[in-house]
Order: sequence, then structure tokens, then C-alpha cells
Amino acid sequence: MSQRSMPLPPADFDPLAPETFDSPYRLYADLRTRCPVARSDAWNGFWAFTKYDDVIRAATDYRTYITSVQNVVPKLAYTGRRPPLHLDPPEHTAYRRALNPLLSAERVARFETPIRAIVTELIDRLLQIPEPEICGDFSSHVTIRVFAAWMNLPLDDARELARVGRAFNVAVQSADDAAVRETSLQLYEIARALIVDRRESPQNPETDPVSALLLATDGDGRSLPEEMILGMVRQVLVVGIIAPTVVIGSITVHLARDQSLQAELRANPQRLPAALEEFLRLYMPYRGFARTATCPIDVRGRHIEPGEPIAVMFASACRDEEVFPEPDQFIADRPNIGESLAFGRGPHNCVGAGLARLELLVSLQELLRRTRRIELRGEPRPTRFPEIGALSVPVRIEPAAIG
Repeated sequence: MSQRSMPLPPADFDPLAPETFDSPYRLYADLRTRCPVARSDAWNGFWAFTKYDDVIRAATDYRTYITSVQNVVPKLAYTGRRPPLHLDPPEHTAYRRALNPLLSAERVARFETPIRAIVTELIDRLLQIPEPEICGDFSSHVTIRVFAAWMNLPLDDARELARVGRAFNVAVQSADDAAVRETSLQLYEIARALIVDRRESPQNPETDPVSALLLATDGDGRSLPEEMILGMVRQVLVVGIIAPTVVIGSITVHLARDQSLQAELRANPQRLPAALEEFLRLYMPYRGFARTATCPIDVRGRHIEPGEPIAVMFASACRDEEVFPEPDQFIADRPNIGESLAFGRGPHNCVGAGLARLELLVSLQELLRRTRRIELRGEPRPTRFPEIGALSVPVRIEPAAIG
């Protein structure tokens, strides 16, 4: 715990204030100028790094900034540690090493055909809905189905995961602590049942994540602890379904607001891979992840004691005007897009980035190919901490004539 030697300064911002889809980006732009290392009293108090250089330093210097105390703001882990996000190197490395081969470029490429089949089926269904909503009627179903295919989940299990996963996300967004605990425990039960099944009926560890984890060993050749495997499966269940849902919703908002860009990308689908990278910079789905300093630090004139939570604001860093000129604008083929932090940086960068990119790209390709026009028919509903972006997007869709 922090043993602060001086009083805390007044709060610089309130993350619990009402928001719109666009307002967090304006707030973070203001903080980057006015108070780049900001403090809030919310959730028992935390600091926020909003500038690119500070975010990079906190994400990569894992000896000074650790994630094992708290990995997200607000703190959501009520029931044990969930690798790899809740562990620091080298303890976290065995869990990453077990998953890396299942998310290699070669392995991910094999999913393109099944992902495209899933996406086209769901778009066909979407086009039959009189008043569709992109997240609830499309992107949330895409992510569940793709994730279930990667995890080798039966369809009935995938449907249960979809039900509980959506309930968990609603509870988090509503700040309903009791419901968060309840649905989190339900996700643990899904993870526990999956582990029991794989122990009784092992699958190929080269293609099945849970089987790979059960065979994995640490640096001393010992099997990974059962409770840690359970926590990791539980972690993967949530991260793999929430983030892509939000990103697809946010990109849809942007395209619906910019009909010329929508038409351009529809007419030139070869530009979509580069466009996706710029969309990811603009609309990464998490505001940031938490770190805790291991020693007293001073950053931009602010003093932070060990034990005080720090929100490492990747979403703000991705729009830092000192790194990305005209940061709120979509700029095709942005010269320094490689500096984007859409999938994080350092030892906790997103292990599933390749699968996420493919899922998002195929979704964009098919949405634009199978429609003539997408427009908003109401204001998008935004997420709250720790996500950022669209929670629901009411749209009006004009189908294309597919020959």
C-alpha cells in the first residue's frame, strides 16, 4: 500500500461524468495539454498517463511499472489472478508461450474461410432486421462465433458464453458490482467445465488452447498451477469477445458519419487493410490498462508513490498530437501508423492481435461488399471505463445487389 509523504492533489477529471461517443477523446486532448499526468478520485483514486511517451515507458518498463497489483481501472478482479495480464515477467511468460503458437500468422490464416462464412451468415441475418443495431445484432455475434471456433467450443457452449459474456459486460458498464461478481463467477464455471472436458477428452494442443495450457510448463519444467490455468481461460473468454465487438461498432459510427469515405472504401476494397490500421489507432477498444509503480516516481512534475494505481491511457496516446498530426482525423496510409498502440506495447501487448485483425478486416470487407449504404438512425451509445467506443449503434442499412 502507498505510504504517501505528502497530501494528494485535487482531482483533475471525473471519469464517472456523463459521456457521449466523442466526449472522452475531447477530454483526453484537454488533459494532454493541461495536465498530462492527471489524477481522479474515482474508484478510490488513480493517476492517468495521457501522453504517448509516458504510456510507452509505463508499458515497456515492467520492472518499474508492474501489472500484478492491478491490471485495469476500475479494479474488476474479485476472484483471483488471471494470467497473463495479472502477472509480470518472467512469471507471465509461460502462459504467453503456450498461446503464441495458436495465434501465429500461419495458424490465424487458416481461419479466414470460416470467419468469412460466419460473417456473411450474420450479415444476411442483419439485413433482415427492420431496425438493426450493429453491436447487438452483428458484431457481438461475430466475436462469439469466431472465438468459439478458435477455442473449439460446441455451438451450445458458445451460446451460453454469449449470454453470460453480454451480461458481464452490461454489469461492468452499469457499475453493478453485485452483477459483475455474479457473472464473473459464471464465466469461471464455463472455464472450469471446459478444463474438465479437456482433461477427460484431450484435443490436439497445436490447435486447442486449453489442451495447450494443460500441457504447458514453467521455466523449471513444472506444470502450470490449476488455479492459474482456470484464471487464464476465464481471462481469454472475456477479452476475446468484448474488444472486437466495440471496435466494429466504433468503425461503423465513423463510416456512417463519413459517407464519402464509406463509398471510397466500398469502391476500393484493396485499401481496407491500411484503413483498418488507422481505424484501430482512432478506436482502440480499451482506454488503457493499469500499472503500479514499484518505487516513488516523478513524471511531468507529479509525484506518485508505490501502490498508487496508474491508468496507462493507450486510447489517449494513440491521439497524441505530438506523435500523430491531426490526431482526430482519419488519414489513409498515415506515414507513422507503425507507432500506433492499438494492440499495446511491451510484454503485455495483445497476443491475439493477428486473429483480431483478420476478424475485423473480414467483417469490414463483407459489410461494405454486401451493402450500398450504412447510416445512423440515432446516437450511438458509448461504453464506459475500461472500454472506450460504441456499446450500441442503431443503423439504417441499404443492401447491395449481390450477383
